[in-house]
Amino acid sequence: MNNQILDIDGFTIIKSIGTGARTTIYLARDEATRQKVALKRAILENPEDTRIFEQIENEYKVSQNIDHPYIRKCHKIIKKRKLLKVNEVLLSMEMFEGRSLEESNSFSLGDLLLIFRMIATALNGMHQRGYVHCDIKPNNILISDEGSIKIIDLGQSCKIGAIKTRIQGTPDYIAPEQVHKQHLSHRTDIFNFGATMYWALTGKNVPTLIPLKSEIGMPVNKIKQFRTPRQVYKQIPKKVSEIVMRCIEEKPAKRPENMSEIIATFDGLIRDIFHTRG
Repeated sequence: MNNQILDIDGFTIIKSIGTGARTTIYLARDEATRQKVALKRAILENPEDTRIFEQIENEYKVSQNIDHPYIRKCHKIIKKRKLLKVNEVLLSMEMFEGRSLEESNSFSLGDLLLIFRMIATALNGMHQRGYVHCDIKPNNILISDEGSIKIIDLGQSCKIGAIKTRIQGTPDYIAPEQVHKQHLSHRTDIFNFGATMYWALTGKNVPTLIPLKSEIGMPVNKIKQFRTPRQVYKQIPKKVSEIVMRCIEEKPAKRPENMSEIIATFDGLIRDIFHTRG
């Protein structure tokens, strides 16, 4: 690919590596540090694009308060103005070679538990710093060929206890308190985490409170009964199925106490699986 696909001061663009919500991400070289970075770029094209700018700025600010090996770091943010108005934002981020969980090949149960234990460890670190990710989903978890992970996209992250004025989240993984615009806590991430693991185990999504249209066109926002992972695939161990179902309880107080409890549970499950193999 032609290196001159884009001319951005301070960076040499190597190639485009992905697109997101009104953003493009490039593999680039930061000329000041000579290191390769992932460069997220958003351009103001419509008035609603200012929300993307706000999310990118939020991602940068939150990342400055978190330092965890499993969470992608942000190096710098650059705002470009035209007629005193910001019309372009660039976010330089840690480059990580990996595919999203959504795009990855199927994993063994043992490997999945190891991956989700790393995710839980990253979220635990975030919670200890006072922040909630608020958008854990398969697309926001990168996995390298070596088996390491990075949680990405802190655009919707916020302080523990925050109340958002509008519904933010991904419909298939969103927690009830996000839909009801109530206080967000570490247990919000626990729901998103559980819904993501449910999908990873079963290939199916947990019904959430995002209103769906019924057959007669009326909004439906009551969580219907659905099968446990073990009911979908009987080879999934009972204890694995149970921890996932606890994570996606509708009421936050019924979910696990914190990520430390989930990590301890996973340690036991991992020991059971790998000990059995041995």
